[in-house]
Amino acid sequence: MGEDPRGRELVRAHLIVRGIVQGVFFRANMKRVAEQHNVKGWVRNLPDGYSVEAVLEGRREDVERVICWSLRGPPHARVEEARVEFQEYRGEFNDFRIRY
Repeated sequence: MGEDPRGRELVRAHLIVRGIVQGVFFRANMKRVAEQHNVKGWVRNLPDGYSVEAVLEGRREDVERVICWSLRGPPHARVEEARVEFQEYRGEFNDFRIRY
């Protein structure tokens, strides 16, 4: 865990979301939501056809907002399961990207 210049906690979260999350613009919408909250990292589809993986870094409250959004996803998604593991903040990202 780290802190930003104002003393706010910085975190990293590894997230796996399962359900109807591929083919419903989950990644594009997560990118938009992450950018709105100044969260850095990446998101990608997993080869199983029904999971999305993401790494999120930023202020704890902002990362938690993106995680909360991911529990429901965009309109046509149906999230069945989400696993979140908080890790030590690394500060390795400059933006949020969709990985292929």
